[in-house]
Amino acid sequence: QEQLVESGGGLVQTGGSLRLSCAASGRFFSNYAMGWFRRAPGKDREFVATISKSGRSTYYADSVKGRFTISRDDAKNTVTLQMNSLEPEDTAVYYCGAAATGGLPVAGVLYKYWGQGTQVTVSS
Repeated sequence: QEQLVESGGGLVQTGGSLRLSCAASGRFFSNYAMGWFRRAPGKDREFVATISKSGRSTYYADSVKGRFTISRDDAKNTVTLQMNSLEPEDTAVYYCGAAATGGLPVAGVLYKYWGQGTQVTVSS
C-alpha cells in the first residue's frame, strides 16, 4: 500500500514559481503512474499532469502546459511538480495520486492512492 505526502505549497505572487513534491512510502513506487490534480474553492477536482511508470512520458492539462513540469525519481520514491509563471487561477489544493494503470491516466477514478493535499495560493 502506498502512502503519499505532498509538500511545497505556499503563497506566491503572480508570475512566481513553486515546486511541489510528493513522497511515497510504499515499496512498489515504480509500479505506478503518478499524477497531480487540484481542487479550487467551489470547483470540482481537476487533472493537472501525469507521468508514466517509466517516467519517459508525460501529459498536461492545456491550462498548465508550458508552465508546469512533472518529473519522478524512483530512487527517492518522489514525484515533483515544478510550477512556473503562476497565475491566480492556479490557486487550489494540489493532490498527488498513484495509479496502477499503464499509460498516462487522466481520470481521477483511475488513481488508487491519494495524498492529503497541499495549498497553493497565487496572489494578484
